[in-house]
Amino acid sequence: QVQLVESGGGSVPAGASLRLSCTASGNTFNSYVIAWFRQVPGKEREFLAAMDWSERTSFVAAAVKGRFTISRDDAKNTVYLQMNSLTPVDTAVYTCAAGVRMFSGNYSAYDYRGQGTQVTVSS
Repeated sequence: QVQLVESGGGSVPAGASLRLSCTASGNTFNSYVIAWFRQVPGKEREFLAAMDWSERTSFVAAAVKGRFTISRDDAKNTVYLQMNSLTPVDTAVYTCAAGVRMFSGNYSAYDYRGQGTQVTVSS
């Protein structure tokens, strides 16, 4: 069993940066793929990035590549989503998920999900 807690969201002006954290408790990320998603009310959930913890590989969706990066801190059992050059379009609830053993853009394929953190970007 893995519990995921996201943090780092907030309200920022356009052009700012934020770093979101996804920390695991109850178990480590070992052998898991950890992914970031976001969702705007009324729209489909969007896959952003994923990291294979044991293979140390990662993938960033084309829509945010160049602005978003995914990284890790082994000692803190934490995965980060660094978001730069934010625009109002990036306003959403950001959620991390973990569990599958291959990259997937399907949110329902993951076994564990956090509660989400709100990111609001003002113009």
